Amino acid sequence: MIKIGILGDIGSGKSYVAKNFGYPVFDADFEVSKLYKKNKNIFYKLNKIIPKYIISFPIKKKEISEAILSNKSNLKKIIDIVHKEVRKKMKVFLKKNKHKKIVILDIPLLLENKINNKKDILIFVDSKKLDIEKKIKKRPNFNKILYNKFKKIQFTSVYKKRRSNFIIKNNFKKKTIKKSIKKILTQIL
Repeated sequence: MIKIGILGDIGSGKSYVAKNFGYPVFDADFEVSKLYKKNKNIFYKLNKIIPKYIISFPIKKKEISEAILSNKSNLKKIIDIVHKEVRKKMKVFLKKNKHKKIVILDIPLLLENKINNKKDILIFVDSKKLDIEKKIKKRPNFNKILYNKFKKIQFTSVYKKRRSNFIIKNNFKKKTIKKSIKKILTQIL
C-alpha cells in the first residue's frame, strides 16, 4: 500500500486535491468534527481540562474556538486529546484499506504531529496567497485571529515544499488538478 500525505497551507485546496485522486481518503478534519459530535469520551476529557468552555455534548465548534481564542495553551490541550483519537481512527482506516493500492492522508498537521512515515509520498498543494485569502474569507465563521493561531502551529510552506516528493500547483481548476494527479500517479505506480 502506498500512503500519500497531502500537505499545504490552510485553504490551499488539500481536501479538494485529496478527493480527486480517486483512492480512499482519510480526512482528519471530518474525523475531528465526528468526534466532537459523537464521542462522549472526548467531551469528558475536554470538559475536565477546559470546563469553562466545553460545556455541553455534542461539542460545538464555537466552544472550541472560544477556548482557543481565550488562552493559547488551550489549543495544545485540545490537540493532545483529539489527535490521539484521530490516530486511532487513522489506524482503523489503514487496516480497512490495507489491500488498496493507494490511500490518501488528508491530515492538516501531518508533519507537525509526526504522523507520516519515511516511506510515505508527500505532495504539497501550492496555491497563490491571494487565492487562499479570498477562499478562506468566504468560509462560514471565518475568524482571522483563530486562523493566525492555527498558522503559527504549522511548519512553513518552504519547509513543507522541501519535504515533499511532488508539488501540485493549484489554480482551483479541476482540469489542472486532474492532470497533475495523473502525472504523479504515472510516476509512482
